[in-house]
Amino acid sequence: MTTDVTIIGAGLGGLALARVLHVHGTAATVYEAETSRAARSQGGMLDIHDYNGQLALEAAELMDEFRGLILEGRQAMRVLDPDGTVLFDKADDGTGGRPEVQRGELRQMLLDSLPAGTVRWGRKVSSARTLGDGRHEVTFADGSTVVTNLLVGADGAWSRVRPLLSAVTPEYTGKSVIDTYLFDADTRHPAASVTVGGGAMVATRPGREIFAHREKDDTLHAYLGLAEPESWFAAIDFSDAAGATTRIAKEFDGWAPELTALITDTDIAPVLRPLYALPTGLRWERVPGVTLLGDAAHLSAPNGEGANLAMLDGAELGAALAAHPGDIEAALTAYEEAMFPRSAAAATFEGAEAHGGDSDNDALHELMAAVVRDQQSQ
Repeated sequence: MTTDVTIIGAGLGGLALARVLHVHGTAATVYEAETSRAARSQGGMLDIHDYNGQLALEAAELMDEFRGLILEGRQAMRVLDPDGTVLFDKADDGTGGRPEVQRGELRQMLLDSLPAGTVRWGRKVSSARTLGDGRHEVTFADGSTVVTNLLVGADGAWSRVRPLLSAVTPEYTGKSVIDTYLFDADTRHPAASVTVGGGAMVATRPGREIFAHREKDDTLHAYLGLAEPESWFAAIDFSDAAGATTRIAKEFDGWAPELTALITDTDIAPVLRPLYALPTGLRWERVPGVTLLGDAAHLSAPNGEGANLAMLDGAELGAALAAHPGDIEAALTAYEEAMFPRSAAAATFEGAEAHGGDSDNDALHELMAAVVRDQQSQ
């Protein structure tokens, strides 16, 4: 089977591309390894910026739907000393340009905006190869194949499309994050609930960080950042939830109990997420008929921009294809010429290198960026 536009990955970037193409009357097929739209949790909160993510949603003609997802008050930000002293406390006055939404709801909105059958679920890519004349063949884990005139890798950090363009792979940043959740926080975890406040909270010491965000339904989602080699985490048995929780909590001995409660009172087993990044400013020579977007193209240290950049990549690629009908190479050249410097600039955002990065932790990206912005404004 030969198709015109094949997108690998049904994340926010790939779906934004498919939607903008649909707006311009061009069909695309999205192949996704997950078995369904509900196969797994889609992560926590995202703040969608008025200078990139919202521009993508405008191009996708979905701003009205997006406004219906916004969680009011979640742009509030608190910075605490590990002893519990409040160092900075900014309420959400409704004037910020970075409203918060649940990542899963944003993805659902994009999925609902596409024609039925656009996304093919349970199609894990095993490899891709160039056939010549701008065509590529994608092979799936079940042995089936598809040939396409335009292949777009929107498949994240460990992209199976990237090897067509670059031999570079992500490297560990020296930090990992551990996720915890506290449910029904106001009633079951009141001290932690008061400490986090109505939006985001961060407390840091060198090599140790606690970030938390108030999500929907009175849920606190915490991210515990530890600057340690991967071997350090490998020595912890995360299949033993109680033991892993105790071991991680030990690293925060002496911190205020209302902060360590975000570790010890978790309602889920702690989830380890090592943080990886591609080299800042990664570029590749133009290969006919294939390109990358989002983390597949520029996985970076946390800087508050990951999901927003992925959506803008998708929207701008869709717009470039619409502006160059019948000339895929002109469209890809125009897209990459804008994408490369944009992503490099975001990756070097002040403070980013100190924090590590991973595509599955966009909420963490947003919290870190908020701290930098707020401290700079004092």
